[in-house]
Amino acid sequence: MRLLHIYFLTIIVFSCISKNNQVKNSENEKQHAELSDEIILDSIQKQTINYFWEGAEPNSGLARERLHMDDIYPTSPKNTVTTGGSGFGLMAILVGIERGFIDKNEAFARFDKIVDFLDKADRFHGVWPHWLNGETGKTVPFSKKDNGGDLVETAFLVQGLLTVSEYYKKGNEQEQTLVAKIDKLWKEVEWDWYTKNGEDVLYWHWSPEFGWDMDFPVGGYNECLIMYVLAAASPTHPIKPSVYHKGWAKDGEIVSSEKFYGEDLVLNYYEHDESPVGPLFWAHYSYVGLNPKGLSDKYADYWKLVHNQAKIHYKYAVDNPKNYKGYGDSLWGLTSSYSTKGYKGHRPGNDLGVIAPTAALSSFPYTPKESMQMLKKMYKDHDSLIGKYGPYDAFSLEYDWFLPRYLAIDQGPIPVMIENYRTGLLWKLFMANEDVKNGLEKLGFTITSTN
Repeated sequence: MRLLHIYFLTIIVFSCISKNNQVKNSENEKQHAELSDEIILDSIQKQTINYFWEGAEPNSGLARERLHMDDIYPTSPKNTVTTGGSGFGLMAILVGIERGFIDKNEAFARFDKIVDFLDKADRFHGVWPHWLNGETGKTVPFSKKDNGGDLVETAFLVQGLLTVSEYYKKGNEQEQTLVAKIDKLWKEVEWDWYTKNGEDVLYWHWSPEFGWDMDFPVGGYNECLIMYVLAAASPTHPIKPSVYHKGWAKDGEIVSSEKFYGEDLVLNYYEHDESPVGPLFWAHYSYVGLNPKGLSDKYADYWKLVHNQAKIHYKYAVDNPKNYKGYGDSLWGLTSSYSTKGYKGHRPGNDLGVIAPTAALSSFPYTPKESMQMLKKMYKDHDSLIGKYGPYDAFSLEYDWFLPRYLAIDQGPIPVMIENYRTGLLWKLFMANEDVKNGLEKLGFTITSTN
């Protein structure tokens, strides 16, 4: 019987005792309800953190790209590690330390192993590839020409590394050594190289074999804001502000005045002409460390942006225009995930009847009530969709479909964003970094008090 089920049983027993003793104090009832929520949050955090702790690739300590509990790996092999997903995993392990799930000495040893591995692994002008072989540190091609540096995945990894660095920066001599190692890796990332000879935009990929053939300039709103912030923040290889304003913000064309489901879009979701809003991971990946509360520039109020995107996804599920089975106020959230038709970027406008739990659960800071409804529904009524490392990647009640499989990039944001909702831990750490502060200021961001 799962630990959470034991917790539920305990709560039921306590409720019966209270009833039998005729305890009717409303404040006590409120405390019991709050305890129940805390227990549920503890449980899912512990399960999802364990993906990056027990489930990690043993030689490197990094996050496996995927873990299939059916042990079927039709694409990347089991020893393939993901750089971006490992960035989320680094932050998840910090949560594990603070929550008492992971021994702090063992966690430090893991961080030290990871950083040493990353230092020796393949890099391309300081930029790691999307995938690495966890046993050798060599590049595992993500696709035929994607066999070099991946600046977006590197940004997610660096976001996690800098957060770890902030956690240990006032520590003992051994911890200071780890901080220095991370600082070296951070300073070696050549963000400016990825402007393709000085263009006013950042490019996603570069390969020593294929050069710039992938041809993916990153502009218009998506999951990549953190990449531009870190590129501006670099103390050694920074981009000019014009790269952000012209490349990312498209000289202001990134701003949207449209609404969807009654919510302001704030920014244009360029890639999805058939839908005005993107998959929900766009509200997560850049914001595991970058705190959107009180954050704004001349283009957006970023709290409004991410809060509204989560609300739109919730309202879409309640509306359920395609009448898919199960959609509603307790089962919602579309994002890129496994699907009935391979891996798909689910969103309004490309809705295949597949819900990915990470979408709603990683939105806890934005939609705590709606996300808690989803969490309780999953554990109460759909526990067959939950395994050793938390909810499986995706499911469809409409097609009676799920696979007992996990993806690092979907499991990672769950415990991290839940912790940001509960204590703001990762936001506080990352936003305290002096280079990050300088990068935000350089790009014209302002941070107002949220107290």
